[in-house]
Amino acid sequence: MGSDEAACRALFACTLCGDCCSGYGGTFLSDMDIDAIARYLGISADQLVARYTRKSGGRHLIAQGNNGYCVFWDKVCTIHPVKPKMCRQWPFISSILVDVNNWKAMAASCPGMDADAPDQQIIECVKKALAGA
Repeated sequence: MGSDEAACRALFACTLCGDCCSGYGGTFLSDMDIDAIARYLGISADQLVARYTRKSGGRHLIAQGNNGYCVFWDKVCTIHPVKPKMCRQWPFISSILVDVNNWKAMAASCPGMDADAPDQQIIECVKKALAGA
């Protein structure tokens, strides 16, 4: 592993706390996400959309349960093998490239993120992660 790769891996180590699975904002689903999750659950894409999503800005989001968590969170991600692209990318998401302070804001509620990493390191690692996504 190169030093750049090691530096990027040091930015985030998931603690499986589920904090990224709660709160407003939502997880947008692509058509590929919908198909994969529906197959995994053994239901049709239409059933998945009707039961487990809501719309925002014309796009499908995973619905939240009454507890404020993703409907697929039950102390663990119950769809982990087919979790949406947006979840797989966390926390290396495009909004970091818009404003690196988004990393620091996210890190305030995510114990696995390095909030003190240099801005340039964060930006370069997010770019690399998104290029490989």
